Amino acid sequence: MAVDPREVLTRPAPAPDFTGAYGDHPDQVFDVRGAGPLLVFVHGGFWRAEYDRAHVGPLSAGFAAEGFRVATIEFRRTGQPGGGWPGTFDDIQLALAEVPRILGQELALVSGHSAGGHLALWASVDCPVLALAPVTGLAGAHDLDDRAAHLLLGGGPEEVPERYAFAEPSRVGTLVHGTEDRQVPVDLSLAYAARTGSRLVELPGVEHFGLIDPLSTAWPTVLAEARALVGMLGS
Repeated sequence: MAVDPREVLTRPAPAPDFTGAYGDHPDQVFDVRGAGPLLVFVHGGFWRAEYDRAHVGPLSAGFAAEGFRVATIEFRRTGQPGGGWPGTFDDIQLALAEVPRILGQELALVSGHSAGGHLALWASVDCPVLALAPVTGLAGAHDLDDRAAHLLLGGGPEEVPERYAFAEPSRVGTLVHGTEDRQVPVDLSLAYAARTGSRLVELPGVEHFGLIDPLSTAWPTVLAEARALVGMLGS
């Protein structure tokens, strides 16, 4: 019987070591697991309220088991008060400034999956970025997942072009993307890598959710790229 790759989204994970707050809103919180170089992870879900950080519990526990201190941040999302434009972006910047300060630790790596990969590449951080199947090229991809970017930015690229210009990431990072991704086509990462000079690791036969599943065939590559970016190879 074929395994449903979405199973990881509801798979139970060990509880976090603790949950902290980086702001006053109920969604301005973060879960912490493990010890080691600080990795802040931004979850995906096309920026929508129905997807929260719980679905990357297995990934966070997987990174923690391999020697990272993982802070999985929550943020306001579309479909809830304050989410979308500009609150989602404000929360990401605030979290990346406050979480390392609260934990008393320098940020070693920012990573994210899907829409979280977009936000990780977009954020202003002085550390490496690992983007897993990121949503990029928002002006051309605003119809993905029933116009998710349209909802995030409050209109289409012809209606609010300045928002699309602001929200489109341009930083150089490492991208990992499966060639069989049906949620976020790998062509988006191919174009982003060509445009920015980012490194792209294509994984043949891998779909969207394998990148966040420590039990998948994609996980060793994701882990190796994360370790390489923070200088942990061979440790």
